Amino acid sequence: MSGSERLYLDHAATTPVLPEARAAIARALESWANPSSPHAEGRAARFLLEEARSTIARMLEWRHDVILTSGASESVEIAAKRALVEGRVHGATEHAIVPHAMGPNSRVIAVTPDGLIDEASLDAVLAEGPALVAIQHVNNETGVIQPLDRLAEKIRSAGSLLLADCAQSAGKLPLPDADFIAACAHKLGGPPGVGVLLVRDLATLEAVGGQEKGYRRGTQDMPAALGFAAALAAKPYDMERLLALRSRLDAAIQAGGGCVIAKDAPRIPTIGSIAMPGGKSESLLVQLDLAGIAVSAGSACSSGKMQSSKVLAAMHVPEDMAASFIRVSFGPNTSEADIDRFVTEWQRIGNRSKAEAA
Repeated sequence: MSGSERLYLDHAATTPVLPEARAAIARALESWANPSSPHAEGRAARFLLEEARSTIARMLEWRHDVILTSGASESVEIAAKRALVEGRVHGATEHAIVPHAMGPNSRVIAVTPDGLIDEASLDAVLAEGPALVAIQHVNNETGVIQPLDRLAEKIRSAGSLLLADCAQSAGKLPLPDADFIAACAHKLGGPPGVGVLLVRDLATLEAVGGQEKGYRRGTQDMPAALGFAAALAAKPYDMERLLALRSRLDAAIQAGGGCVIAKDAPRIPTIGSIAMPGGKSESLLVQLDLAGIAVSAGSACSSGKMQSSKVLAAMHVPEDMAASFIRVSFGPNTSEADIDRFVTEWQRIGNRSKAEAA
């Protein structure tokens, strides 16, 4: 099957690099010097790097400090390990990097069956003392949006700091009111290998020396940073149109006897989380791939292992639904025809499975 016949619906894992980002990277590669070098070539590269930093901040409407990193995972690790507050707390449905970075003593905030933070559980952990509280803005498996602006008030009033993983929301939704924000380029049409840690107050983060005002060691990837800035400036996401597409997907899945995960919760338009009771995620992924359709069964950092979803387990999703979970995620150019093609193939696979089981 040729590449032109394939349908890519795994944008939550990574997105194709936008033409604007490709062009910016190509231009930046002409300025090949190290941005930290003091000579004219280095100063020229530094100028481009700072121009990219300013554009990223402006497009994300962030008025505070921007630390360039290799991606959202590194951004999370920097904040988790170096935030100047004693305790560590994280939501039960966080990306796998969060509990790893926060450490084994990090306390866990429960979620409700629709994937939202259980505020009674949050209150309980906040009562134990000041902490860095990590809560995803948008869940990477279900698309559930947490009400972080409201939760931030509660967290700060308890003397704690909020770390928001915005890998799925940056460039698509307004950023939340957080003390630290992790984001990356490859989820929104920029290149892989570059991200940011947005910091409200550098006094809350331990410095280690080196580049990025002493908050990150290593030569900055100036071309990637320009690609990140260009992707944000392109503003490719029409969220109203994508919401209509996800609603179309949800309606078709439910009409076909499937389930929509967290269907009553606020969800980002770019992620559809569905299940086919009686099916198996592994089999569905293989059959869809053979039919030319790329989707996933969760985070790209772990879905290759085909383990059961810890996110769905934390939400107490029934086992038969969790076992047949599929994530369908949209990009700027996803169309109604793409949704219809996916639904048709999904129903064909389901009907065939039912016939074989009969």
